[in-house]
Order: sequence, then C-alpha cells, then structure tokens
Amino acid sequence: MSKMGTNSWRKYVSPCWRPSVESRAVNCNTRGGNPSGCVDGLWWYKDIAQHIHGEFSMAVIQANNVLEDQCQVESGPLSSMEAGPRGTFVGIYDGHAGPEASRFINSHLFKNIKRFTLESQEMSADVIKSAYLATEDQFLSMVKKQWEIKPQLASVGSCCLVGIVCNGMIYTANAGDSRVVLARLEKSGKEVKAVQLSDEHNASFESVREELHSLHPEDPNIVVLKHNVWRVKGLIQISRSIGDAYLKKAEFNKPPLLPKFRISDPIEKPILLAEPSIQVQKLQHEDQFLIYASDGLWEHLSNQEAVDLVNHSPRHGVAKKLVTAALQEAALKREVRYSDLERIDRGVRRHFHDDITVIVVFLDSHLISRSSFQGPILSIKGGG
Repeated sequence: MSKMGTNSWRKYVSPCWRPSVESRAVNCNTRGGNPSGCVDGLWWYKDIAQHIHGEFSMAVIQANNVLEDQCQVESGPLSSMEAGPRGTFVGIYDGHAGPEASRFINSHLFKNIKRFTLESQEMSADVIKSAYLATEDQFLSMVKKQWEIKPQLASVGSCCLVGIVCNGMIYTANAGDSRVVLARLEKSGKEVKAVQLSDEHNASFESVREELHSLHPEDPNIVVLKHNVWRVKGLIQISRSIGDAYLKKAEFNKPPLLPKFRISDPIEKPILLAEPSIQVQKLQHEDQFLIYASDGLWEHLSNQEAVDLVNHSPRHGVAKKLVTAALQEAALKREVRYSDLERIDRGVRRHFHDDITVIVVFLDSHLISRSSFQGPILSIKGGG
C-alpha cells in the first residue's frame, strides 16, 4: 500500500484501534476444576489439553460486535449412563444474525446426543440426526415463546459441525458451511494428505443449488444471484442450519419481524433444513489429526495448507497458529499490515475477516486401539 493509502486507511480505523498487545491483560482462569482457556483481547484459546484419544488445541478470534461463533470439546461418556460408549465430541457452531442460536446449541446439542445414545445404547448416525432435530425443535419452541417480545430471534441461526470419535470410528455431521479436514499419512510415509470429511451446504456450490431446485420445483426464485453471490431466496448463503425460523415456518415470516427478513411467497414447507449430512468411517492407523473450523478459516487457507501447517508445527498452540495464518492472509488481501489489523477492534474488524474458530484434534493410535478407554473426562466450551 502507498504511504498516502496507509495514512487514509489509518484515519478511517484509528478511532477503532485497541490497546497494543503489550498493554492488554491475558486472563487464563479455571472453571469447574478444568482449565477453561485464556482470554486475550479478541482472542480466546486453549493451547493444549488431553482428550481420550490424544491431545487437542482450540482457538477463537472475534470479528463481530458480539461473538457469534461457539464451540466445545467433550471427552468421556457419550451417554447419560457411565457404562455407555466413551469417546470425544467436537462441536463448532457458526452463528449468524446474532449469537443466540450458536449459544443455544452449545448448551443443548451434546445433552441431546447423550440422551439419544442412552436410548439406543450405542453411537450411530441416527443418534446424531435425532439430536440435531431435537435441538432445532427446542430452539424453535424458544423462538415461539418469545415471538411477541423478541421477534428478531426468528432471524437468528447457526451452522452446526459435529465430530465424534468413538469405538474406532469417526462420525462427521454438518449443517451449513463449516468444515472438518482429516490429515492422513500416505502409505509411503512421506506425505500427509488433507481429506475433507464434511459436506457443505452453501448456495455457491452448484450441487447445493440443484438440491434446492429439486426440493422446491415450484419456486424459480429459490436461489438468486444477488451482488454476484448465490443466496437462498436472495437472503442467506447456507441451505441448512439450526434456527432461521423465518425460513422454516410461515408463522415467523410476518410482522413484527423486520421487513428485510420477510419474503412475499407463502412458506408451505421449510426452505432451509436442519437435518445434517452425516458420514461415518473407520479410523485408520495412518490418520494423524482432524482440523475442525468455521468457514472463516477456509476463506483464507486451503485444506492442504492447513494440514501442512499443523503437520510442521508443535502441537502446543497450533490452533491459534492456524487462526493467525488466516488473519495474515486476510490482512494481505486487504493490503494492510498484520500489526495494524491486530489493533482494529471488533465490529470494524468484520470488514477484514469473520469470527474464526479452530479445533485441532490429534489422534494417537496407541490410545485409540485400547479396548478400554480410561482417558480424562473433560468438558470445555470456547469463545466466552
């Protein structure tokens, strides 16, 4: 950037600059006997911790005025009964139009997983699907109860990415456009390849637009190209989510909801779906680690770039390192110095990047292969 450009840019954002890193306090506290991570300005992070199958690292950076990303790692019993299956649960919830849906999922989804696992006495794709739909029903019930006093809740939703490692299997469920990538050592032992496990539900993909047209053949405007971006009904890029009641039930697509969220066509069936895409696969000895992240990371790093960075870095703090790499790319694209981007406060920062959440889960084969899991019981929720 030219000197003139730099000066004019600084004039624009300087009122929104935050204190320098040196003058900010870092708060690393504990909650419920478990380390609950560190807060440093717009950062929340947990550099390293132990789960049943190895170690993990978490990091969140805030860009919005109110953080809309939420996340969690649960390690131990996956059922309401101690005697049930044990494993590791990872959740990333990328909210939009407000934080209420992602916070709600963070409080309710894993409880529903444990409830349905208890009923079926095993982990399965059906258990995960039932937990998603139960969480959706619970959130829409809350929207209905608060409709008269807080109608804007009907416009709030969240993407929902879940990973479960249990009994030598990886379960991947996704509604929205977050992503999980597996790092797998090639048979030659020389390269670690990125393998994407999740399907994404964003109207930018032709396959998603085709699915929407097949589900709504009577509606030629089910997807609209608006300002060079494909959007469902011209409003939202994702086709699956939890929440977004205004695009699921006609009773929530009317006043007092704000006009910008209302559509003229009657809603006879849900436009967006809460049902996740689910993949189940057996863990292989060559599987090294998993990178779960909201789309804010993948806007700036490719699957292989993310895998390579983790593979060539110490485990401690690697999630924060991934987020930092994405921020450096975001600064480069906007032709600003990373040191200046660091000083831009929330809200204005959203013009440069989204909220970004990353969880890196390492898979230690000697722990996974044990017939009896006696690893740590842990529950940690990230993002504040």
